[in-house]
Amino acid sequence: MDLSQNGAVAHRGLSRRKLPSCAALLVCPVITFYLFDLYTHNPFTSMNFKTQLLNIVFYVISELLFFGVFRSMRLALMLQSGLFMIVGLVNYYVLHFRSAPIMPWDLYSVQTAAGVADNYDYRLEGGAAAVLAAFVVLLVVESRFTMKAPAGKRRRGAIILLSAALLWGYTGLVQNDRFVLEFGLYDKLFTPTVMNRRDGNIVAFLMEMEYLDVEVPSGYSAEETGEAYRQLASGSGEDSPVGRTYAEALADPDSMERPNILVVMDEAFSDLSVLGDVAASEDYMPFLHRLQEGCDNTVTGFLDVSVLGGNTANTEFEFLTGGTMAFLPQGSVAYQQYIKREMPSLASYLGGLGYQTVAVHPYDPDGWDRSQVYPLFGFDRFLSRQDFRGAEKIRKYVSDAACFEKLKELYQEKEPGRPLFVFNVTMQNHSGYEDTYPNFTPGISVEGTSSRSLPMYLSLLRETDAALEDLIAYFAEAEEDTMIVFFGDHQPTAYVSNPVLKRSGVDPNALTEEENLLRYKVPYLIWANFDIAERTGQESSVNYLMLDVLQDCGLPLPPLQQVLCGLRERYPVVSGMQIRDADGRYWKQEDCGDALEEYRRMQYYLLFDYDGQEAGQGGNG
Repeated sequence: MDLSQNGAVAHRGLSRRKLPSCAALLVCPVITFYLFDLYTHNPFTSMNFKTQLLNIVFYVISELLFFGVFRSMRLALMLQSGLFMIVGLVNYYVLHFRSAPIMPWDLYSVQTAAGVADNYDYRLEGGAAAVLAAFVVLLVVESRFTMKAPAGKRRRGAIILLSAALLWGYTGLVQNDRFVLEFGLYDKLFTPTVMNRRDGNIVAFLMEMEYLDVEVPSGYSAEETGEAYRQLASGSGEDSPVGRTYAEALADPDSMERPNILVVMDEAFSDLSVLGDVAASEDYMPFLHRLQEGCDNTVTGFLDVSVLGGNTANTEFEFLTGGTMAFLPQGSVAYQQYIKREMPSLASYLGGLGYQTVAVHPYDPDGWDRSQVYPLFGFDRFLSRQDFRGAEKIRKYVSDAACFEKLKELYQEKEPGRPLFVFNVTMQNHSGYEDTYPNFTPGISVEGTSSRSLPMYLSLLRETDAALEDLIAYFAEAEEDTMIVFFGDHQPTAYVSNPVLKRSGVDPNALTEEENLLRYKVPYLIWANFDIAERTGQESSVNYLMLDVLQDCGLPLPPLQQVLCGLRERYPVVSGMQIRDADGRYWKQEDCGDALEEYRRMQYYLLFDYDGQEAGQGGNG
């Protein structure tokens, strides 16, 4: 009897020893959740309690899975906390650098991100540093737990299968539209920062994973859309503003006037005065501002883009194809996710008209998969970093002036009589803006701010503005008809522009929807040394810019641009951030009825079902 009693005591003692470990399986995942979200926001104030519980369920289930797989409680706890400590820190920096959190599509961008990782300032603010320190303390505590999962294969397998099934069901639940609606989750993909704050980082991430694949448009048929595309390509020349069809132009390009077209998409070039009073010590873009007042053969205005502080390639995609990020998942990168086959573009069309087509980017050729995408778009050549050896640099990047000299060289060296199309993506104004450099000292100061990044940014714009003036002066004397198109890809990240908002009495963390959309506005310019209709104060979106270029050059419109020509009259702005009608009213995509459906079906067809043989274009789209 004594032995039995001693055994019972021993058994009870063993259970008591397990109690702290069992509690840790519940408590540590809860702490991990709160610390992970505290890197970027306060979950206690930004999320309601039931949403916090929803997030906690994920962490507890995933911890159970780790415990089953590795058997060791110490390893399971430390692996989960360590993983979210690192991912949370990365998410903190990503949000700081581009004003948007990590999203599923960023997994496609790891190589590009690594290529520019050393350009940023990695100092931690006090709150984030405290979170990091708390994670370290948590890891030390977790290292003291030694409980093991059951050794038997059946019991251990049951733990693994149960937790994996629960995670699968959990993911399906947060991606279920009815659950999202009834639970009250925030599902507006176009505001990912708000989504992460209100739903929690992990729930928002799992919800967004539903959109890794592009949804097939309602009523879409590849055969019917392809036939509609072919009919537009070969339609009546009487319907064309230049009296001939797209197909007729491709069949006899020498019968047409074909001016040189030089396009500059300038890295992070924007006019922050759209946000408020910049209070700069001098005008940071005097030449462009003069052109905006009106000039012969010049069009000026603003473009509403789909990105902020990064994802440059999406602005490229919209300009070169006429597509829109409005029909693709928020945060996705078209170049890396969807461009896997030949697709019609401005380059392929102009190549079909006999143009020499050249892409220029004075940095790594593999960034955003450009070295793979540009040939699929029909570019003959791609000049990158290796083609700028010895070029002038400002800070660490090839200067815009050196880039523009390359445009002059390409014009001088081109085959006489053969038109030239160049698409130049610059690097001079790329972030970060905090460091000092021996080869560049900011010449512009800003009143009332201690920010180092804003004066640096404005001083870089001043260099670009001077280089643009020189470029236009050169081609004003050129013998051949030449058009220059210039626009920014996006505004800089929020830490650069926030001082402008604050000076105007606007809280950057409490922007209205209209105030937030001002962050997506960049200037654009179309200039020609031949006659085009002058226009000032224009506002449009990037997907329509190719349409303007072709019309001002007197060239027939490709099929997609024919669709856009009519749509633009009703909706002059269609971007990944907004849809706005001619009266300035904002619309949700689902409320536009059939107006956008033809556009959406056509874009889906060109991305995923186009075979490269329509309208006699052959392999060049």
